[in-house]
Amino acid sequence: MEINEKVRLWQSDVFDAETHQELQKLHKDPEALYDAFYQDLSFGTGGMRGKMGVGTNRINQYTLGRCTQGLAGYLHQSFPGKIPKVVIAYDSRHNSQSLAQQVAAVFAANEVEVALFTELRTTPELSFAVRHLNAQAGIVLTASHNPPIYNGYKVYWQDGGQIVPPHDQNIMKAIDAVPYDQLCFEPAKAPIHPIDLEVDQAYWKAVLELLPEAPVKPEEVKIVFTSLHGTAITAIPKVFQQAGFESLSIVKEQMHPDGDFPTVVSPNPEEREALSMAIRQAENENADLVIGTDPDCDRLGIAFRTQEGTYELLNGNQLMLLLTDFVLERLKANAKLPNQAFIASTIVSTPLMQALADVHQVECFTTLTGFKWIADAIEKNPSKTFLCGGEESYGFLLGSAVRDKDAVSASLLTAALVSYLKNKELTLLDQLIDCYQKYGFQYEKLISLNKEGAAGAEAILEMMRGYRSNPPQKLGGSEVVKMYDYQKGTEQNQETGTERSLSLPKANVLIFEMANGSRLALRPSGTEPKIKFYLSAAGTYQPDQSWAFNRNQIEQQLQTLEMDLQL
Repeated sequence: MEINEKVRLWQSDVFDAETHQELQKLHKDPEALYDAFYQDLSFGTGGMRGKMGVGTNRINQYTLGRCTQGLAGYLHQSFPGKIPKVVIAYDSRHNSQSLAQQVAAVFAANEVEVALFTELRTTPELSFAVRHLNAQAGIVLTASHNPPIYNGYKVYWQDGGQIVPPHDQNIMKAIDAVPYDQLCFEPAKAPIHPIDLEVDQAYWKAVLELLPEAPVKPEEVKIVFTSLHGTAITAIPKVFQQAGFESLSIVKEQMHPDGDFPTVVSPNPEEREALSMAIRQAENENADLVIGTDPDCDRLGIAFRTQEGTYELLNGNQLMLLLTDFVLERLKANAKLPNQAFIASTIVSTPLMQALADVHQVECFTTLTGFKWIADAIEKNPSKTFLCGGEESYGFLLGSAVRDKDAVSASLLTAALVSYLKNKELTLLDQLIDCYQKYGFQYEKLISLNKEGAAGAEAILEMMRGYRSNPPQKLGGSEVVKMYDYQKGTEQNQETGTERSLSLPKANVLIFEMANGSRLALRPSGTEPKIKFYLSAAGTYQPDQSWAFNRNQIEQQLQTLEMDLQL
């Protein structure tokens, strides 16, 4: 459908007066009008996200109503002879609660039973609830760590993981077949059940049961926690209290849910600025650990106190390495490492996860980017025991009760590790250095380029085409020896000129591997108007030198690699 035709439809009586008024404003800005209608929202790496507003490329009651009705039809098709059940949760963003209620109404009008959280809840609890309540699907209204003008719609299947092929494509086809003038918001033909405390308690219990056995003294660990105005406030204080971590100090200025996220530039715990208020509080209280979570509580940011008294941040790869090492070491120490056990990570995350797996003699599954692929690996390998896994984007999962990254269990696991190390008069930095000596020294940096709108989307695709048609021969002072093209599904050996097929599903990702062990990965974001460059430098940790020296050496390699990109 052409843009003008879409706009005329949205000016019809199918849409309400408020929509018509917003359209009139958009007509005064042709560029904004074009951006609102040039495409329909679709499922990306982490569900469907977009700016809130009027149009087919925006999050609103009509686009989500259409998504929901299409999904309802697909559920009836997938589960014939029964009334499907869907669990719905939402975060602290503007309109999340009202959109969740509208989505629930559309499901009920289309004969789908709904279990609805009456107050905001975390994404990992939604994933848990799908399995706990034997539902066929789940929905969470969230845009994760995106700016305040965004919202989103994550879809989960009956395994508790986000949808993967063929369900995502099939659902999109079902959505495309739904005309806006046939949306059913009422009357309800299936019940809407409120859920809260019973699911909360079951989820908290599951999280507590996942902790590995280790000599810890939780009462001696001082922790500062910030929910960054999001959903974590509904879970983390309660879970920490039950685990014995009584010295949890909450950043009061950031504890109240607020879709404006007024105290931060961005509610993204990957960024130091988002944790700056918590770090200042930690300095005043001489805390051992700072924990920060994003609005839907699937991403975890960590700052820890060094022996010098300063606070250092971990990146997602470092945290994943530390937590995985802790889990496997404790399972081994307690003779509880299962046979046929595995860990998991993604193609753009640190290769040290594979090295760690080799040392501990467990399998490591490397998936496409996005935690839905790790969930898919868990579901497709029922005879094997998933221990833990993560991705560079500050996501980690312990055990398989949840099928998405879970900052609640990851926060508690981090606190347990800090307590365990404190008993040994060690810090997270000491343990990180130990990991670098055991598994190899890799240091990473992420560069994201924002490219807004239709022109930005085309610019991103053009950059990917350029790297494919004219791949670099040398990066960071080292020859490129391998090129992995996940869109073509090939690994090209630049030294031998040979090519082999890759086993993973197709995705628009390129990875260049250098002779010195460094890597460059690039991919368009599936959730934001960005192209991401994942830089990874490889070195050898020198134990006779300081951490500052070793870090400086490998950061210089990263700088050389970055300069070659000419971004």
